[in-house]
Amino acid sequence: MVLVVVGIWKFKSDNPVTPKNEEDFVLEATSIDLDALRKYNLPIVIDFGSDSCIPCKEMAPVLTTLNAEMQGKAIIKFVDVWKNGEAANDFPIQIIPSQVFINADGDPYVPMNDMQIEFEFYSDKNTGEYAFTVHKGGLTEDQMRRILADMGVDE
Repeated sequence: MVLVVVGIWKFKSDNPVTPKNEEDFVLEATSIDLDALRKYNLPIVIDFGSDSCIPCKEMAPVLTTLNAEMQGKAIIKFVDVWKNGEAANDFPIQIIPSQVFINADGDPYVPMNDMQIEFEFYSDKNTGEYAFTVHKGGLTEDQMRRILADMGVDE
């Protein structure tokens, strides 16, 4: 049984997911269809920021690099909330930049205790279910890589 699980994991990690819709893996987004993205069974990182915000500009190269490297292994998106404010309506975004993290199984990411990165956890207002894991502020490339590794992404 263990060998079967290891074999499936190895096959999946060596064979990145092919996009059903090329836009799903493009970094810059004007809207987010979370249901469509969850169907890939990949970790999802959505950065809500702006092209005119200094911390967002500092994070832009990190997002560009990781989006290119993680094609088929993780979905990394950027939404400019000044240009596409309605795209953030379904998410608990209070400041920019903010990142939303979703595990490959579609559930909110739950970080390890020793990540040394602050996260906030949000529940659905109607159901009370745990709905989102959010980081407020910029993240370095090293921090993003640690989070992605913790989410199960192999580089």
